[in-house]
Amino acid sequence: MVQNYEWLEEVTIHQLQEKLESGDLTSKELTLLYLRRIAAYDKKINSVLEVNPDALQIAEALDAERKEKGPRSRLHGIPILIKDNIDTFDKMHTSAGSLALKDSFAPKDSFVAEQLRKAGAVIIGKTNMTEWANFMAIGMKNGYSSRGGQVLNPYGPGKFDVGGSSSGSGAAIAANLAAAAVGTETSGSILNPSCKNSLVGIKPTVGLISRSGIIPIAHSQDTAGPMARTVEDAVILLSVLNGMDEQDPITHTNPISELDFTKHLKKDGLKGKRIGIAVNGFIEFLTKEKRKVFEDAMEVLKTTGAEVIDNIEIPSAKLQWSYDVLTYEFKPGLNAYLSRLHSSVPVRTLADVIEFNKQDEAKMLKYGQSVLLESEATSGTLKETKYIETLAFDQYHAKVQGLDFALNKYNLDAIVFPADEGSIISAKAGYPSIAVPAGYTEAGEPVGITFARNAFSEPVLIEAAYAYEQATKFRKPPLLEKE
Repeated sequence: MVQNYEWLEEVTIHQLQEKLESGDLTSKELTLLYLRRIAAYDKKINSVLEVNPDALQIAEALDAERKEKGPRSRLHGIPILIKDNIDTFDKMHTSAGSLALKDSFAPKDSFVAEQLRKAGAVIIGKTNMTEWANFMAIGMKNGYSSRGGQVLNPYGPGKFDVGGSSSGSGAAIAANLAAAAVGTETSGSILNPSCKNSLVGIKPTVGLISRSGIIPIAHSQDTAGPMARTVEDAVILLSVLNGMDEQDPITHTNPISELDFTKHLKKDGLKGKRIGIAVNGFIEFLTKEKRKVFEDAMEVLKTTGAEVIDNIEIPSAKLQWSYDVLTYEFKPGLNAYLSRLHSSVPVRTLADVIEFNKQDEAKMLKYGQSVLLESEATSGTLKETKYIETLAFDQYHAKVQGLDFALNKYNLDAIVFPADEGSIISAKAGYPSIAVPAGYTEAGEPVGITFARNAFSEPVLIEAAYAYEQATKFRKPPLLEKE
């Protein structure tokens, strides 16, 4: 058995499978090594909320299956972390970081968990997150939850923002605490922590991955997606998560539900592609030093064979977006989710959650709950004129006057945004994006870029992101301290 868990640093899924196939390593040994690494390093960053008590036994069973039948997929026997708002029917809780759900066990697996289990992955644990996926209070710190406490960025614990709301998934994978993780996004919650933790994060088209069994915010924008250290690892995970689900009607719009995305890992994937650089309305939010990192990264992009169009126009770039659609959609979505939980769970509605939080404000309302109150004040019927008008406004400006406008005007294959600054447009459009490491500041803070395109164009984005990654290989691991 391999005793030293330090060799796990930056190891890829492909490399792990080679060891598992050769017999140099078993899945049980690998799972134990990651558990030891979590124990050694996670006290400093607080990214893993709980580990799966059955993880080692699941891994052992998968080892036996490998010997008898061979591996089910590229994820067979590979430890994967998932965000704490994704249901698993096992001995782990699903709480969205809330103390109101700290004892809640999901009645069944989410579609995401089902897909992982079918592929033979080992769900090794749940990651901490910004409470209620950062839809609870104005000013809540990224990575904070009343149940899990504060997640810290492994590149600078307490110094650099960890990003959110998939904060634990980002910090854990950056720190090499599992092979990859699943995050969720409504507006930036995969892309933001990926950029801040030097990761590859794929925010898929809404409909590529089923949302059933995921604690919701807004059905028009919610999606799960992979977070990994390399494009290849993220794409392997994406291929497993992709699929149609009878419980989620939007997945029946997915024309590529059977696609193995690894076919699009092409080193020359940027050659001949027209790439537009979105600066105006986006780069202003970066510090001067981060702008320089982005500008240098764009110079590298120009050496990849891509045709680069600088300073493209996106009419809605400087629009003051509201989160009104989320406010209206959250209440009916959450009420439906809570109504299906076991009777022992003390909350059945959003109103119950609000009252529960008032029982111990010091513990549960560090940042208040103004966003929850705002949503509770809606009817929950989605009949309000303001909701319908705002939804139509967002869709029009994110698509017709947003990404579609730029893609069509400049005949682009993809658009590049600095960091995750274009995430709100992609989120409101329901379009896919991929974040990739782009460098670091002098102090060592990670900076990323984001590739974006229109619906179900993941293959094109994967080609671009993989080619960029292979040409740059910017990612480097954080320097971690043991407890």
